[in-house]
Amino acid sequence: MSAGFFRCSMNRGYFIVFVLLFLTGIIPVHGQVYTQKPPDKTRILFLLDGSGSMLAPWGPTLRINAAKRFLADIVDSLSINLNLELALRVYGHQFHRKLQRCDDSKLEVGFGRDNHKSIIQKLNQIDPKGTTPIAYSLEQAAGDFPAKDNVRNIIILITDGLESCEGDPCEISLELQKRGIFLKPFIIGMGMDKNAVDQFNCVGQYYDATNLQEFRLALESAVDQSLDKTTVSIELTDHNERPSMTDINVTFINNFTNRPVYEFVHYRDPLGRPDSVEIDGVLSYDIRVNTVPPVYYKNPVIIPGKHNVIYIQCPQGRLQVTQKNHSDYTRGVKVLIREKNKSEILHTLDLNETHQYLSGLYDLEVTTLPGLIMEDILIEPDRLRRIDLPAPGILNVTRNFPGIGSIYQVFPDGSERWIYNLSGENLFTSHAIQPGKYKIVFRINNALGSKFTKVEPFEITSGRTANLKL
Repeated sequence: MSAGFFRCSMNRGYFIVFVLLFLTGIIPVHGQVYTQKPPDKTRILFLLDGSGSMLAPWGPTLRINAAKRFLADIVDSLSINLNLELALRVYGHQFHRKLQRCDDSKLEVGFGRDNHKSIIQKLNQIDPKGTTPIAYSLEQAAGDFPAKDNVRNIIILITDGLESCEGDPCEISLELQKRGIFLKPFIIGMGMDKNAVDQFNCVGQYYDATNLQEFRLALESAVDQSLDKTTVSIELTDHNERPSMTDINVTFINNFTNRPVYEFVHYRDPLGRPDSVEIDGVLSYDIRVNTVPPVYYKNPVIIPGKHNVIYIQCPQGRLQVTQKNHSDYTRGVKVLIREKNKSEILHTLDLNETHQYLSGLYDLEVTTLPGLIMEDILIEPDRLRRIDLPAPGILNVTRNFPGIGSIYQVFPDGSERWIYNLSGENLFTSHAIQPGKYKIVFRINNALGSKFTKVEPFEITSGRTANLKL
């Protein structure tokens, strides 16, 4: 069992359980549509390096002979798995490297039932000759997988060298994963330089095999991850690290393609026991807990073929903003929520609505007239922060003639700010305004000069009506 830890938050309770609603999956060109869990059927394409460098000695044998032997053993052992189909593609084995044929890649044995002996026989016929067109081979491999829904497509690449044809294996691999052609590939490097780790980590999951034993273990691990069942329980904890949250949407994101794969709505049974959900152990994930704001747990340790428990801390509190007579604002009033020191709007809250937020500091902007700014609003775990706004007053403005003007808010220090323009032909207007001191600056349309501008101070009292005649 593995465990991770981070921060998140929600209701009261104790242990945690998840109910799997749906799995959005990778959007495929063909295949790869997940529903509630990974598909039962899997396809594995073995992509074997047949370039001339595979004739190099490796311990008591040659690299190509080691690859053939262990690969043949694995293929033979998988013949009893009825939910698995295998195929073999080889590159660098048809033309001598002097020809530098960067299209030297061939599907030697396609996917099918009971083709294990054909793959083993073909392995024995491989004679390394040419160069190393890895990017081209990955691109060609996209057409090797039959178009069929609800199947996992996996590539296991075995190589002793880097790309030698100026292709970009990382770009090709990422693009094909985004298109849902195959899942994150496995790459097994045979006796390669340590720099190969950096070269291949962007392609998929890289194994560095420095000897025969490590090669065998790497091959077995790649196959086991492809086939073994992997389950996860998520424990969402409060500020005291107690697993007390539930009913929160949690997203598993493929952190290689940055695409959502699973969407779970958190659940606990009446006894507070967490359930487990099955995920694909081939992929690596970032977990997003969809609180407000969301909590991210980057790349948790998930051991394929095992049950994993992941702890994510996310304490939440509640916020409510109330105001009497807010219906006087004919355009309505909203509360704009921002995280402290961030400019983007995190959430829009309706007056009198109660909503949960992660504990912390927030800045609020209320769309009254004038707008209200409230900074450093602290939301504490498991508590309600209630803010009661003063009710607006009503300003009735009567004009004898059409004109142009503005309303300004006047502060105690004598400074002011513009809040509203008066214009148009209406001789009577009514405005809901927050309590405070104001002034109107106004000139009728037919006045013969700026000197005829009128400045009229007034005061608004909560719940009262002020009448002003210009």
